[in-house]
Amino acid sequence: MSRATREAYRDTLLPLLQRRPELMCLDTDTGLFNAAYAEAAGDQYLNLGIAEHNLMGVAAGMAASGRVPFVNTMAAFATSRALEAIKIDIAYNRLPVRIMATHGGLAAGHLGPTHQALEDLAVMRVLPGMTVVVPADAAATEAFVEQSADVDALPGPLYVRLGRKPSPALPATEPPVIGQAQTLREGGDVVLVSCGPYPVLACLAAADVLAEGGIEATVLNMHTLRPFDTRTLVAAARPAPLVVTLEEHWRSGGLGGAVAEALAEAAPTRVLRLGVPDRFVDEVGDQEHLVGHYELTAERVVRTVRTGLDAMALSGTNN
Repeated sequence: MSRATREAYRDTLLPLLQRRPELMCLDTDTGLFNAAYAEAAGDQYLNLGIAEHNLMGVAAGMAASGRVPFVNTMAAFATSRALEAIKIDIAYNRLPVRIMATHGGLAAGHLGPTHQALEDLAVMRVLPGMTVVVPADAAATEAFVEQSADVDALPGPLYVRLGRKPSPALPATEPPVIGQAQTLREGGDVVLVSCGPYPVLACLAAADVLAEGGIEATVLNMHTLRPFDTRTLVAAARPAPLVVTLEEHWRSGGLGGAVAEALAEAAPTRVLRLGVPDRFVDEVGDQEHLVGHYELTAERVVRTVRTGLDAMALSGTNN
């Protein structure tokens, strides 16, 4: 069943607000929260208008006063226009602000580069103390929203990248836990690492195709980029000669960078990073079109794995 991660967030937050008076929902005219929602949330819902920098400052003040704000804006604006306030007001003070950023990656592809967020994971994962999470479907979003309401378990700031339109559900798994990678499939020939709805589904589909040719893949849903689950990644990568990453993000600085950094220090191996080319998007279209246009697909993963393994076999290299 397809469902939008941003809608799963909204629908999970309202019951939490009604049970937890310290929680707040701060909005920026996103259109996600209608009049009925605002009425049900009462004084715990506040629409600040299109003023993202101000949004983060208000959230920081509330968090410093004992509240737990969930703030709603688009990913492109949260991690560019409002970055100074996130860095200084929120991260520097280690405040429990939950930044719920919609239209992540290519989700706003129809609006062009100004509204696309292909740098957000790189920006947010370098901020000290910032937890960075990318749910792969609606069920994961629900789990992460529930977990993030627990300030004792997650006392600092959190960035959650959400989509715009409905995306397919992953095969049924145990509920994901922030900070713990999910192993969706096991195999010793290659490791496929991804985050977000389309990349994770593409890697699962690629693993099926590779298995038909005798190549068994481990598939990791690395939904948390910080804190990074290096232990699970290293355990999967040690027996495999090749790791391939796929993300809806520029190739620089995101998941592929985090994987390469972790393995370079703990278990050096060959890493091939797949993502959007490091240039501004040169085509307008919906998310599905752009995902295909930039080959964030199972076919590309399969081709990359086969080419990579063949090249290593010819050169006689391995782990």
